[in-house]
Amino acid sequence: MAFVALLGAAGFRAAPGVLMVPLQEEFGWSRGTLSLAVGVNLVLFGLTAPFAAALIDRFGLRLVTSSALVVIAAGSGLSVFVQASWQMVLLWGVLVGLGTGSMALVFAATVAQRWFVRRRGLVTGILTAGSATGQLIFLPVVAVVAEHTGWRLASLVIAAAALSVVPLVLIFLRHHPIEA
Repeated sequence: MAFVALLGAAGFRAAPGVLMVPLQEEFGWSRGTLSLAVGVNLVLFGLTAPFAAALIDRFGLRLVTSSALVVIAAGSGLSVFVQASWQMVLLWGVLVGLGTGSMALVFAATVAQRWFVRRRGLVTGILTAGSATGQLIFLPVVAVVAEHTGWRLASLVIAAAALSVVPLVLIFLRHHPIEA
């Protein structure tokens, strides 16, 4: 379950890069303007980790991960209504950045630390590989959808993918092995 969540988080985080050209063509925004949304996304992706760790300690993996997925889905899904570049910065930069940052590095470390004593390094490597794999899986799909049906449907596909993982997280993800 942790691998699937990390796989999705990486794909969701990187998706705005695939949507840059369609957004540029539709709205006439500069690359700099769209890069601001991606930059905010990346900064928040990195800065969120210490806060996400504290939230995980307080509320548990299940609640933080499912909440992060809902935030990602909201950012991606609401982006279909954008009319101004600041809205894209808010949705893809802030919401998706916070959501993916809450599920990335600290998530993998927490799962490896709490669930595995032996082979912790291997597990950390596998979970980290989920990030790269997520980009390899999601980006081509998002690119094809965006090219054939438009960036809005691609954003909705990302939102739906994030929401589809929420029930799995709520059912299968545990905070500690004792809960299994």
